[in-house]
Amino acid sequence: MTPVELSRTVLRAVRRAVDDGELSVVVPARVVVERPRPGGCGDYSTNVALQLAGPAGRPPRHVAEVLSRRLCDSPGIADVEVTGPGFLNLTLADDDPGSLAREILARGGEYGGSDVLAGQRFEIRIPYEVRAEVVADSLRRVLATQGARAHVVQGATAEGKTAGPSAAHVVNLRPVPAPRDPSVLGRDASRWALLLPAAHDRPRIDDEHLAQRESNPLFRVRYAHARTRALTRNAAALGFTAEPGDVRDQASAASGAPIAAGASSALGDAPSALGFTAEPGDVRDHDTATGAGDATRAGANAAAPLHTALSTHPQTLTLAATHHAPDRLARHLVVVADALLGFQHTVLPQGEEKPSAAHRARLALAEAAGAVLAGGLSLLGIDAPEHL
Repeated sequence: MTPVELSRTVLRAVRRAVDDGELSVVVPARVVVERPRPGGCGDYSTNVALQLAGPAGRPPRHVAEVLSRRLCDSPGIADVEVTGPGFLNLTLADDDPGSLAREILARGGEYGGSDVLAGQRFEIRIPYEVRAEVVADSLRRVLATQGARAHVVQGATAEGKTAGPSAAHVVNLRPVPAPRDPSVLGRDASRWALLLPAAHDRPRIDDEHLAQRESNPLFRVRYAHARTRALTRNAAALGFTAEPGDVRDQASAASGAPIAAGASSALGDAPSALGFTAEPGDVRDHDTATGAGDATRAGANAAAPLHTALSTHPQTLTLAATHHAPDRLARHLVVVADALLGFQHTVLPQGEEKPSAAHRARLALAEAAGAVLAGGLSLLGIDAPEHL
């Protein structure tokens, strides 16, 4: 879908809302769509809801929600998310539904890298303090993914940039210090505890970071990675491997149902049911194992948050680099993990099902999530175990 076609699609949604009496406004002659600005998401964004809010006498987010419901059903649009005061962020349906998984699996840990900061040098100046050291180390790695070179200097206090065309950008990193020695948590948990909060927030140094339960974000991220490896092993035992493609089964794909149907907030509403009491290797929930419910629709809908989380990973890395905030990456990995854990139950055949192209495509998407989780954890200096 071209930007012109997308603009017309949004305009049709406005007309339908007006015709149905949900909005009382004069339908504009045109709607502007543009690439999302830093902090946005999706393929395109439009502020039409903010423009119509005044004439409609409604809050911008209310107008955006009205249009979002209609746009979710529009051909060619995979997902719609309302952000900020009322921006509509639109993700287009992919003509090649396996392209994202294929790209991630081909690039592996390099997925999300870019040349945004190519040729730039950074000097990260920090005090002699353990949290500053850990944050600076991760920031150095994140900057490298965007083409920059960086080195860390302890004890320096100068501000600004050095002179000259090839000068290094000086980053004075002063995160709130840890309240006590984090080494009691061990290497991985201590780094996570220091990196997850924003630099201006005080980190928590407590045993919760070691808890093997859902309430611990680090456990969810590492568990999600381990689940992707288990899915690959279980699929091999069933005689099939990953192949990027359409996660819908043949009947659903033929009907033209959008892959992300019903996913109005893919990043915000990722399912978090983990099923930790299941026996090792069993990724089926009760309904799909017994054939209850519409597994096809469940699989397609569960894929939407994961697809969105994976597709926004490059933007997350860019923002983490440009804002000197590796905590953005840590929080994004939690989003990816939660989306994967909500999707994992659809990957393997259930009951008497035979492995299909949809199962192979879902496995590929799960393996892509595993690659992103492993790569992200590596940038944070944290191990990604295959068994947990």
